[in-house]
Amino acid sequence: MYIAHTIAELREHLSTFKRPAFVPTMGNLHDGHIALIAQAKPLGDVTVASIFVNRLQFLPHEDFDTYPRTWESDCARLRDAGCDVLFAPNEKELYPEPQTCKVHPDPALADILEGHFRPGFFIGVCTVVMKLFTCVQPRVAVFGKKDYQQLMMIRHMVRQFALPIEIVGSETFRADDGLALSSRNGYLSETERAEAVQLSKALKAMAAAVQSGERDLAAIEARAMQTLTERGWQPDYLVLRRRADLQAPSAGEPLVALAAARLGNTRLIDNLEIDATAP
Repeated sequence: MYIAHTIAELREHLSTFKRPAFVPTMGNLHDGHIALIAQAKPLGDVTVASIFVNRLQFLPHEDFDTYPRTWESDCARLRDAGCDVLFAPNEKELYPEPQTCKVHPDPALADILEGHFRPGFFIGVCTVVMKLFTCVQPRVAVFGKKDYQQLMMIRHMVRQFALPIEIVGSETFRADDGLALSSRNGYLSETERAEAVQLSKALKAMAAAVQSGERDLAAIEARAMQTLTERGWQPDYLVLRRRADLQAPSAGEPLVALAAARLGNTRLIDNLEIDATAP
């Protein structure tokens, strides 16, 4: 696996390839990331991953300084997965001067759900992804569906800027008990880890209610919020939205259930595409 720490090194190494397939990460890799690499490999003539903890998408009170950085194990996992190239710039390389030019995504998508509870988050996400895209110049990029709103945001950005990149969504990779894998799961205590599965269970209960014909979506959402609150969680949202743009659904539109909730000091997110349409 070739490791590039500068943009110049990366571009020179990739200059002979025609169809890079790209997986951007912030490191601290788990099996979900490795599944993204496996999905990307047959989609291009070279598989590129990046590791960069992006300061722009962290709010001042969030965990930028303490976010797990596991360089040696990350490199080993990527090598074992058959990744061809790792782009690992430091902050000065990717942001050599203050990043005053930023991508401001559509507020209708960026300022709801995660964007409401983490103001400016998607500006940071879109800005770093756009910059990584200009560095790698991929023809395919793979993003996990666990960060569903982020996936929607990236697709919207690529479409709006006419970028020649196919965005592929990869199914959420889950532990045996159903918990969506996340780098932040490592913050959970043993007791919290056992409780964490309740988030995916709440989403499944919401899906089951819709599939059984219940028509009051607001009541389904309120019940899910109450269930987690009574178990000691601090939920931000558990909502049913239309898949196309995460707005309130109309009858007959495909649904997705999305959730974000804090368990102890750890904030978890998850989602579930529902095999039913809005009533």
